Parts: sequence; structure tokens; C-alpha cells
Amino acid sequence: MANIIITGTSRGIGLEMVKRFADCGHRVLALSRNPDPVATLQLDAVAHFPFDITSTSDIEKVIKFIAGEWKEVDVLINNAGLLLNKPFEETTASEFEAVYAVNVFGVARLIRAVLPFMNQGGHVVNISSMGGVQGSAKFPGLSAYSSSKGALITLTELLAEEYKEKGPSFNVLALGAVQTEMLEEAFPGYQAPLSAQEMAAYIQDFALAGHQYYNGKVLPVSKSTP
Repeated sequence: MANIIITGTSRGIGLEMVKRFADCGHRVLALSRNPDPVATLQLDAVAHFPFDITSTSDIEKVIKFIAGEWKEVDVLINNAGLLLNKPFEETTASEFEAVYAVNVFGVARLIRAVLPFMNQGGHVVNISSMGGVQGSAKFPGLSAYSSSKGALITLTELLAEEYKEKGPSFNVLALGAVQTEMLEEAFPGYQAPLSAQEMAAYIQDFALAGHQYYNGKVLPVSKSTP
């Protein structure tokens, strides 16, 4: 039984991961601004509470939960993300910063909070996007989102180097098109070749075993990029 923290669990891939990990007997802390979808599952092995990754007090809640209930964390999956689909010239500074607050700064803050509870065998999996991979296809309207996902990739590589002697391992998955609500927001009407359930299954397997083979790697997980 592993202790798994997952962010962004109110819908899509995150919610499907909660179901899969719980079904396999693992303990899950599901973190999302809207905890209701997880609450309705009524899974004994799943803890949840409202969580805003940009909130210092909510980060403190996570620390208190781990210290009081688990003592250690095996896997942290940073799945939460904020999408902004808007022309660059129409994007305000505060909107641009809000995307980075969730996709980069919030992830760094949560990792920093959880690290003291992770040992050498732990695994931090950051969920990025093919839009953040250097040289990949880029699309108008996604300047804030894709650039923040590129920053997340580099952050992952740097943390893997910094912690390579004492652990945990850090890897980042750059996802292509997956049929989720977020994809519909970015590319209305586009039909992705992969479902949220299929991608959740892949991430689950990688989170539990991928660090045996990789550390500090960005792995494209994409059958197509719109």
C-alpha cells in the first residue's frame, strides 16, 4: 500500500487516477478546489478536502494531514493545471501571472512542503504538456499555458539533479491530446485519440514504477498533438 497525493482531482485524468489508485488498494489524498466529485465516490482509502495550490494555508493543511495521518508520502502527482486560451495581446499581466501561480509556483510550493515526508524511493511526477516541449507544435492563444508548462519541465529537471543523491526521483510527463474538459476548452470540437481513463492508467503505472528507470526525464505521452 502506497501513499499517493494527487492534485487536480475534480475531473478528467485526476479523478480517474483517484479511482484507479484506490481500487488497487493504495491510500490517496485527493486535492482540488472542488472536492465534491471525489466525495461522491465514497472511497474509504481516499482522503480529500478543498485545496487551492496557490494558498499558503491550504499547503499547511497538507503538511498537517501527512504528519498526522501518514507520516510519509510515496508518490506526489502534480496534475492540477490552469488553462488560459486567449490572444497574447489581450491577456492581462494578472491573467498571465495567475497561470504561472498554479502551473509553476504552486507546484514548487507543494513539492517543497511534501519533500520532508518522502524518502529516496519516492517519486514526484509532474504533468506537463507537449505544448511546453521545446520544438513541439505551438498554438495561438496558449502563450501563458504552454510557456508555464515549459517552465515546469525545466523545474523538474533541476530538482532531479538537486536530489539525485538522496531522492526522491523527479520526472515529468508531457501529455498530448486527451479527451478531457480542458482539451475542449483549448480546442473546441477536437476529438482526442485517448480517453481520460486510458491516460490515468498510464500515469498510474508510471508513478509506481517509472522512477526505477528514469530520473529527471521529460517523457512525451502523445498519440497526437492538435
